[in-house]
Amino acid sequence: MNISAAFKRFFNRNGLGLGSFLLIAVGFWLIVLIILPQLSMLDFSFRHHLPPPEMGGPKDTYTLEHYKYLALGAQGADQSYNVVDLGVFVRTLVAAFFVTIFDLLLCYPLAYYLGQASGSGYTRILVLFLIIPYWVNEILRAFAFRIIFGDSGVINELLLAMGLVDNPVDFIRDNVALYSGLGYAYILLMIFPMYNVIESLDRNQIEAARDMGAPWWRIHWRIVIPYAKPGISSGCTMVFMLSAGALAAPQILGGPSSLWFTQIIYQWFNQGGNWPRGAAYAIVLLSVCILIVLSAMRLFKVRMGDIGK
Repeated sequence: MNISAAFKRFFNRNGLGLGSFLLIAVGFWLIVLIILPQLSMLDFSFRHHLPPPEMGGPKDTYTLEHYKYLALGAQGADQSYNVVDLGVFVRTLVAAFFVTIFDLLLCYPLAYYLGQASGSGYTRILVLFLIIPYWVNEILRAFAFRIIFGDSGVINELLLAMGLVDNPVDFIRDNVALYSGLGYAYILLMIFPMYNVIESLDRNQIEAARDMGAPWWRIHWRIVIPYAKPGISSGCTMVFMLSAGALAAPQILGGPSSLWFTQIIYQWFNQGGNWPRGAAYAIVLLSVCILIVLSAMRLFKVRMGDIGK
């Protein structure tokens, strides 16, 4: 189907007025709020860090110095590459990967139950209980997690009262609070894409597999998971990208030795005042995350159109 036929079907289905509004709204959101700022950021990342009066002058030329700094560090440094920043970068991606896997393992059984029990009163109550906590601001929820995992928090008080530990456990320094907070922050983004797909699964397929004596793990491996693959991919993509780009949770819940790559970007933009270097770091993080997501989609044979269903 060519583009003109697709547009014709779109306007026939939605009408000229509504169709035009949808195209303008989506185009504004995509071009003005996403593409143009990213292109501006990309251009910024190749510029020299100059005082405002010299911007646009003869010294304002393109350079790769900020990308070289991320890879090699400051000139004259003893190490052959930027150990600190690259280490934080890799650690951030690995942590985001494990947060994504944690959310997937936690949310898949719940999404399956919601999808198979769709329409019952218990399902509505459970969905409501999932949504209500997110009425609270993300910053307040992060501080609540810091209180819960603190030295005198609920968990440590319970462990001490039960005699399981002699001294409070430092969950903040061990990053337990950080990973728990990140996993909790994006639970709904993992549950609902899977729930929406599993809800449309024909229950007769599951019943037929049970009648033929298939164990529960084979039913999920051969029927449910392949069918729910678009929802799983969508949820994992959102959780991974948002975890890798999180700033509030690492700032509040991170220990003194845990540094998130977004915190380095924030420091270059705000504390260091070096916007080109901050832009270069941000572009690298965005590009690598997109490459990881596209590689995972290729590995698991998921198409972009499947996610958009």
